[in-house]
Amino acid sequence: MDISEVMRQTAATRHYEPKDVDNEVLYRVLDSARFAPSGGNRQGWRVVVVKNADTRKAISDLYQEPWNDYVAKRYGPLENLPPDRRAKVIESNTFAAQIFTIPVHLAIWIDMSVVEVTDINAGRPSVVGGGSIFPFVQNFQLAARNEGLGTRITTLLSHREKEMQKLLGVPDGYALAAVVMVGWPTKLVTKLTRNPVEDFTFVEKFGNPIEAPK
Repeated sequence: MDISEVMRQTAATRHYEPKDVDNEVLYRVLDSARFAPSGGNRQGWRVVVVKNADTRKAISDLYQEPWNDYVAKRYGPLENLPPDRRAKVIESNTFAAQIFTIPVHLAIWIDMSVVEVTDINAGRPSVVGGGSIFPFVQNFQLAARNEGLGTRITTLLSHREKEMQKLLGVPDGYALAAVVMVGWPTKLVTKLTRNPVEDFTFVEKFGNPIEAPK
């Protein structure tokens, strides 16, 4: 696929076929993802590929409380939501409760000794600390889509980092950046809805929107 086409068709997949993803395919995807940029080309990513059903169930169990906390904070009581929004949240809850059924979980870690958090003194949560890991994650998702795979990323398991370290035998000094769920989608999305460039791009000063080419 053309790279623009891949970017426009990489959705957050919810529904997967109950079949394995060959190690050969995963290797091919990771072989492409490794060319992501990183600070100083230090390539601090480490990936644990999880296929074992018991381990996937353990990851799913760790996920439930952070997910429920997120939903409560983001949406409040379900009974207060309008019907359409309530239905979508219920669908998301169903997906969250069944992530153990997705054939592959990739736990993506970053070696903190190679990360330079340049906004550490900005007086707010860091937004640049992931600059040396999330390009790799995105590369993985794009390469996976090019193979016909679906993916879905979650960062909520960072709330259970210590438990994830113990479960996967990860030594100290590594931070959990994301868990990416991977499998063959029941349906490949070919059309995504996103805001137009004019909504988020400004020229010279914030608030002066760029104009679309005529």
